[in-house]
Amino acid sequence: MTSLAIEQQALLDALFTRPQVVQPDSAINLIAVSTYYTGVRGIKAYINNGFSLAERTLLAAYPVMAQLLGEDSFALLARDFWLAHPPVRGDLAHWGAALGDFVQHNALLADEPYLGDVARVEWALHRSASAADCDAQPATFALLSTVEPDALTLELASGVFVLASAYPVASIVTAHLNNCPTLEEVGRKLRAGAGECTVVWRQGFKPQVAPCTAAHGAFMQALLSGASLLSALERADEFDFNQWLPEAVQNGLVLGARPIDPISTDI
Repeated sequence: MTSLAIEQQALLDALFTRPQVVQPDSAINLIAVSTYYTGVRGIKAYINNGFSLAERTLLAAYPVMAQLLGEDSFALLARDFWLAHPPVRGDLAHWGAALGDFVQHNALLADEPYLGDVARVEWALHRSASAADCDAQPATFALLSTVEPDALTLELASGVFVLASAYPVASIVTAHLNNCPTLEEVGRKLRAGAGECTVVWRQGFKPQVAPCTAAHGAFMQALLSGASLLSALERADEFDFNQWLPEAVQNGLVLGARPIDPISTDI
């Protein structure tokens, strides 16, 4: 390695290697990170700047998580995540996907087990905002009356994500983003152990999140896996397709229909 490469690697090691004074699962000890590197003032400035960047980046993608944890705890979580999962791309808009799993396996957050799924829904909303543009094709719905359902599938909107959770995640997210339902209602659902299925999609240029029934979720997950319309319907118990489709088209969740490629098979 050249001397420049060695210096660059040393800088990366300083930025992203957890000091010995920090215990792996102790977010509170992250306070020690900012004072650990005392030998070189410039390195310390880089470290502190990295932590600030981590906080700002995660706050943009996870505003609900920030509200749930509080400013100080969220800052410590961002720093811990920065050290455990350093970015591998120059565009930090792509950094943060692993936060759901990171939070779920954090012993300090075990008393709030729903946080992992909240993070997964928020990341889906974040990525949906930059999903590829896809135009609606209403004329293709005529295929529903001319093509057999085992040879047909539906085109879903950009950035569609479906999550079946043991917690009322859709209600938690929408309560904090849209004030609906109320936090009191969300609290009652949590105490009752109510789970929810959540769907995320992009309507026009705006990411959307909403609860859906388990049957709706199973149907959309099947379509996302490449299943035919017939196979997707078979996986969704008590699903009224004729009632669901007009609303899904109006909301921009379904863009059109298309024949399945003869060489493809249902998963």
